[in-house]
Amino acid sequence: MPDPPRVLSTQHPDNATVPFFAEGDVIEGEDEIQEAYYAYSHLGADEQMWDFEGKEGDEYAVKKLLSRFDQYFLGSKLGEDVRLTVRGPNPDIEEAEAKILLEILESIPRSYDAAELFYDEHGERVVPPIFEVIIPMVTDADQLNAVHDYYEQFVVGKGDEYLLDDRTVSEWVGEFRPNSINVIPLIEEREHMLAADEIIRGYVEGRDIDAQRVFLARSDPALNYGSLSADLINKVTMQRLYDMAEEEGIEIYPMLGAGSAPFRGNLSPTTVEETLDAWPEVETFTVQSAFKYDYPIETVQGAIETLRSAPESQLEERIDEERALEVVDAVEEVYAEQVEQVAPLVNRIAEYTPKRRARKLHVGLFGYSREVGEMQLPRAITYTATLYSIGFPPTLMGLAGLSEEDIKFVEEAFPRFFETLEDAAQYYNPRSQLVLPLDEDRATAGLDLVDVDLDPRHRAATDDVIDALEREDGDAIRAGIVRAAQVRQFLG
Repeated sequence: MPDPPRVLSTQHPDNATVPFFAEGDVIEGEDEIQEAYYAYSHLGADEQMWDFEGKEGDEYAVKKLLSRFDQYFLGSKLGEDVRLTVRGPNPDIEEAEAKILLEILESIPRSYDAAELFYDEHGERVVPPIFEVIIPMVTDADQLNAVHDYYEQFVVGKGDEYLLDDRTVSEWVGEFRPNSINVIPLIEEREHMLAADEIIRGYVEGRDIDAQRVFLARSDPALNYGSLSADLINKVTMQRLYDMAEEEGIEIYPMLGAGSAPFRGNLSPTTVEETLDAWPEVETFTVQSAFKYDYPIETVQGAIETLRSAPESQLEERIDEERALEVVDAVEEVYAEQVEQVAPLVNRIAEYTPKRRARKLHVGLFGYSREVGEMQLPRAITYTATLYSIGFPPTLMGLAGLSEEDIKFVEEAFPRFFETLEDAAQYYNPRSQLVLPLDEDRATAGLDLVDVDLDPRHRAATDDVIDALEREDGDAIRAGIVRAAQVRQFLG
């Protein structure tokens, strides 16, 4: 496998500021073609995720990019210097969207043909512009094997089938290339993240694979188990992946899906150095929309260059897995109680939270079916935005479950968490307790672990949201949410 990209630009809708190229408040359609080019050419990202999971995607992205920005892609070859990596639905989880995955897989040879036509015309060597597919919500190796085998057997394999006139399909319409694809699992639930090593083992064994990328979620584990829990689960998971890779004789390349909000990973242009120090195991970091659009372009460019020039990923220090998971259990238990209590308020505020992408309902995983009964909550970005909008950073949730011994363990095993907690706590508004149905002492226990000054601009904006909630003024709620988000430099 060629060296994997270090910076994956994504389409996560966590931005407070609408980018200059968007036609309206919602980024969609042709805006996303422009966005991919902008991420490559101006920001310096070496990979763009093209997302079909939970939203409409353009299957002709490669053709549009090459035809509209030909000079750029003559100098930076698509598929080699910069990558376009598609994310589709998981048919085993998202049954209503299942056949979209087949359409995506069928489009890969068509994208190759578009690239071949473009580069041949200019006397350049062609490489597959798309050769990796991200599958979300993976729970076992069979889901990866199914995608890999379907592509080889039914997308490429049909080229050898004969038509009635004794021609093969390939003789009729041309070869189907690339001959094979890499499948990248996106693993999002605790149980399956902690079994990621066995999932990957079940995929690579018996295949000619010498390296494997693994995408580990950061937002959904925080939504399901609490922010600190998400960090510790990822730490344990990565350690297990590196151990498995050594046993199997392959290279492992973890990808971390961190957002700008502290609750969702705390990766912003101003925290890249700290993030790299905290996560030496990670090969590829996501830069989401807030990272790209809520900071000055020079700051973003410098941050992306720092990520791209970081040392190669490696497991530097081992973590006590048993002790880490005990802390996860302690945080998760309290977090589950608190999220059930705040759910009605979250859903109420979510109605007023601006939408930044054209997205469908995220079906499948919201991990409370076992912990606290069935409930419907918004996706992680909107969930995070709603609580920040009343001045209650969700990073605080669950921390009342920590003992003194737990705190000492976290200080040694993952000290970065306390920096993240400081970054979150500055946006706390004591008046949030007027509308939150939580025990105040337990809700604010995390504030005792850090010493921060509260941001007065954010407090003023969230005061307005709290007051508007009490008088049920929807326009004022919306305005306050946006103003607070612009202060934080992320929506959620």
